Amino acid sequence: MSTAILTGPPVAGSPLEADLRTLGFDVRTADDAASTAELLAAVPAQERVAVVDPRFVGHLHALRLALTDPRFPAAAVPGALTAQPEARAALARAVGRIPVGAGTAHLTDVLTDTLTESLDREETGLHRVELGSLVATVALTPAQREDAREAVAAVDDEAVRLRTAVKSRDGFFTTYCISPYSRYLARWCARRGLTPNQVTTASLLTALIAAGCAATGTRGGFVAAGLLLLFSFVLDCTDGQLARYSLQYSTMGAWLDATFDRAKEYAYYAGLALGAARGGDDVWALALGAMVLQTCRHVVDFSFNEANHDATANTSPTAALSDKLDSVGWTVWVRRMIVLPIGERWAMIAVLTALTTPRIVFYALLIGCALAACYTTAGRVLRSLTRRARRTDRAAQALADLADSGPLAELIAAGARGRGRTGSYLAPAMAFLSAAVLLVWVIFQDDPASWLTVGVAACSALLAGAAVSRPLKGALDWLVPPFFRAGEYVAILVLAARADVPGALPAAYGLVAAVAYHHYDTVYRIRGGTGAPPRWLVRATGGHEGRILVITVLAAALSPEGFTIALTALAVALALLVLVESIRFWVSSQAPAVHDEGETA
Repeated sequence: MSTAILTGPPVAGSPLEADLRTLGFDVRTADDAASTAELLAAVPAQERVAVVDPRFVGHLHALRLALTDPRFPAAAVPGALTAQPEARAALARAVGRIPVGAGTAHLTDVLTDTLTESLDREETGLHRVELGSLVATVALTPAQREDAREAVAAVDDEAVRLRTAVKSRDGFFTTYCISPYSRYLARWCARRGLTPNQVTTASLLTALIAAGCAATGTRGGFVAAGLLLLFSFVLDCTDGQLARYSLQYSTMGAWLDATFDRAKEYAYYAGLALGAARGGDDVWALALGAMVLQTCRHVVDFSFNEANHDATANTSPTAALSDKLDSVGWTVWVRRMIVLPIGERWAMIAVLTALTTPRIVFYALLIGCALAACYTTAGRVLRSLTRRARRTDRAAQALADLADSGPLAELIAAGARGRGRTGSYLAPAMAFLSAAVLLVWVIFQDDPASWLTVGVAACSALLAGAAVSRPLKGALDWLVPPFFRAGEYVAILVLAARADVPGALPAAYGLVAAVAYHHYDTVYRIRGGTGAPPRWLVRATGGHEGRILVITVLAAALSPEGFTIALTALAVALALLVLVESIRFWVSSQAPAVHDEGETA
């Protein structure tokens, strides 16, 4: 239960108390600042408290946005404010500073506004709600009250609530084919007490059933898989819309929403590969290639965004051109579709699954994602080269965390520290060479499962250590993590494919999936402001260079059949390690209660 304190002159016939109770508040009344302070002190410290002027007139949804959103320690609209436990002390100080006596009427006439200004000055993270067409005001006279009521009646707050439940920036397919009805499904779920986490879980289960249908290898199974995948995507849109509609944001929801999308898509790839195998077509290499390409695309997105999260002095003409293109309506949709976001991608996969074969699905997916990757990466490289911005220590640390360097790279970096210039192109060049040396060797060697490959992997580790020996503040240093991801994932793919024994590629698929989960988990921890996974976990997983070294040793030392068993065991061990620690963290975490918007849907 939360507590709302009505402080100010009472208003007869106002629905305010009923509205506050509808929002889950226990309503109490106070006459002045002193009695407000007494009531505030009586509310348990772990509870949310709201202070509302009885003369408030506005939409119920305006109150809901101000008083119930869990993402902000304090929030306010005219006439109402709220403080969660972390901001309660600041609110108590603000109330205690209200003077009494002659000449203080201007401070206590609208006490909520005075307290709001005080909280703003204390930098408590106060969020001033953007109301848009919603109304929230303090009516001091009967005439003002009548005008405010007319303004409230002129706007349907339920329509506004439904409209704002949808992402402000979405893909074409989602905007025109999903959101027009999924928002009503979100409202249906809210009215029946369903939570976003329950809808997210339903979406995952639906996608897993779709993967199972695809694994049957029959035409009927493929048709059912395509339909279920589309329904899973509808639910995937609904969970976020439900969170925004009912303001049910949570730390657990952020984790589930962030990770389940990847789990659904990659499980579906595996289902397609199993279905193709039943028909005598081995497409595991294509499935693994699609997962690698999609994961590397995401790493490019994450790294670029983190590198420029708080960069200053953006003077990029490329960014200016992009902003100019955004003013031309049709170019916005074309550019959003070119990058093949999740909505367009899943629609393509679903339709092709129902109508064609898994091999064709993966060919289309690889071609489409490759073109999208080239487009987005080229644009970001141009922006980085043409902008003059100062990268911060926070951005450099985020890139270092995304690099996922293990003990070996750390040791090499310590020895190479001071030999390169921060801000130069040395780091991305060394990271590129680290990946290129390894991949060229394993791809073009007749037998990459040799001790020479172990030596090449050691050289790759040396280059990787040199790449992270200085703070990653250069214009293109955000390319370092993607180069490392491509080197590791593709090397695993090639070594498994060249083993040429049944089960090697599925085992490699499981291993890359486990490692990719670790990398996604790192991203979402950084986004949540809690920092990367603990160093002991990164060291226990070996880092990207350590894992590659271990895998090349296993390939050289074992028979192809033994290598397959070793890959399977390594996949299981890594999956258990990263999943257990990740679940422990997110269940017990005090990370901000946000609902990750994730990839453009």
